[in-house]
Amino acid sequence: MKKNIFELIPKEILSFLKKQKIDSLRPVQEKAIRKGLFKTNKNILVVSPTASGKTLIGELAMLNAILLKKKKVIYILPLKALASEKYRDFQKLYGDLFKIKIAIGEIQNENYDYDFDLLLVTSEKLDSLIRHSLNILKDVGLLIVDEIHLLNDEKRGPTLEILLSIFKTKYKNVRIIGLSATIGNSKELSEWIGGILIEDEFRPVELQHCVLVDNKLIRYK
Repeated sequence: MKKNIFELIPKEILSFLKKQKIDSLRPVQEKAIRKGLFKTNKNILVVSPTASGKTLIGELAMLNAILLKKKKVIYILPLKALASEKYRDFQKLYGDLFKIKIAIGEIQNENYDYDFDLLLVTSEKLDSLIRHSLNILKDVGLLIVDEIHLLNDEKRGPTLEILLSIFKTKYKNVRIIGLSATIGNSKELSEWIGGILIEDEFRPVELQHCVLVDNKLIRYK
């Protein structure tokens, strides 16, 4: 008989779910927990539709790394606007618990090399930070990559691929968690990062297909 999913979540982290009034988990979140989100340090690739709950998986791993393992976390986001939005959200949720910094182009905090628990960056900015000082990676235990499918992007993919290659080869003690809504070669990518593949097709919001005809949207299946 399977254990209740909440019994598999460390009590120190469970309190944050209660604080956010989360009393049930979505399928992909349950899969991630049952496949070792808290029990192992293996890399994980999460592939599920938009708004299906991938971000919470990253948050749970982040809390586990910072609060229980006493490690720093770097969170890569694809756009400056998304990084800024996530920074504001995380400050509200966790700003009184640990130090959150952001480095996206012109916006950055002094002493970010050392004085952070969570650092939000774009891949281009992290590449620049590493080139200037490898001290940025001191005590980092988790790398979260949002929209990891951008590896396939013609312009931005190479930078992200270089970063992941650096972590894979030189910083094998840093866990990698990749999040994506759509990946055509998910199995291949999970094998490349040496991780567990977690896939789910649950959609909290129905996906509708429409055609614009005479300024009217006509829905079709």
